[in-house]
Amino acid sequence: MTLLDAIAFAWFVIAWAGYAWLVDVVGRNGQGLTQVMAAYRQRWMTEMLTRANRIVDGQINMTLQQGTAFFASTSLLAVGGGLTLLGATDRAVEIVQALPLGYHPSREQWEVKVAGLTLIFVYAFFKFAWAYRLFNYCAILIGATPDGDRSGTQEALVMAQRAATMNTIAASHFNRGQRAFFFALGYLGWFFGPVVLIVSTAAVVFVIYRRQFLSNSLDAVRF
Repeated sequence: MTLLDAIAFAWFVIAWAGYAWLVDVVGRNGQGLTQVMAAYRQRWMTEMLTRANRIVDGQINMTLQQGTAFFASTSLLAVGGGLTLLGATDRAVEIVQALPLGYHPSREQWEVKVAGLTLIFVYAFFKFAWAYRLFNYCAILIGATPDGDRSGTQEALVMAQRAATMNTIAASHFNRGQRAFFFALGYLGWFFGPVVLIVSTAAVVFVIYRRQFLSNSLDAVRF
């Protein structure tokens, strides 16, 4: 690895960790889309207490769970693709070296980069798989919450709070897995050179930051 490669990879790691810190820590004041939706999850479970029939709530939770399952399956396919790409290293290197980019990676560099990309999708799979399980636990908590006749009791309020917290934690893991997908797109730039990695990572951070803190969707749901 060249010095520029090391700088580009360090920038990639810092950008990912820094953005995660920004969303998870700084965004706790309710300014980010994730935190605003967490408040709506709390409100959802509070409203659930007024309904004796929880079919709608179970269906909403199932929809969230199905989306998580889709991304988990996609992660496994991406991992398989990465492993397949490792078996076609020579051909891939030839194609990249033939491109007019002035960048000629070695076989070892290519294999390291593919291994890194595969590990990103492995991380994403673990996040999505755990989120899927937590949404399953949330469905159990919804079913365990007392019905509408007891919605005013302290027990019902506590159970609704637990269901909301479980749903929020599941969403947090889902968001981290999806964030890994976004940064994997930025990581692809490294296959075409360290400068491209720096630019592609910056582009990913710009896009997801705008969606999290400056988007029309945030304006639509902000209290």
